[in-house]
Amino acid sequence: MVENKPVENKGKNRKGLYIIGVAIAMLILGYYVLTKVNPDASNWAGAVAPILIIGGYITIAIGILVGWDE
Repeated sequence: MVENKPVENKGKNRKGLYIIGVAIAMLILGYYVLTKVNPDASNWAGAVAPILIIGGYITIAIGILVGWDE
């Protein structure tokens, strides 16, 4: 006989999805700011865009790890 165990990690998965949603918003913002960079990348957008894009990808990884079921 197999017992069904109640699922207790629904909140944990939802938190991971929220983090991934924020990360996707960071990526969209980062790629938008990237369109504002001048050719020699010496303005504010040249410094902010890579930080947003790389931070977005790292945040996606964090969201996946937070939502990981054991």
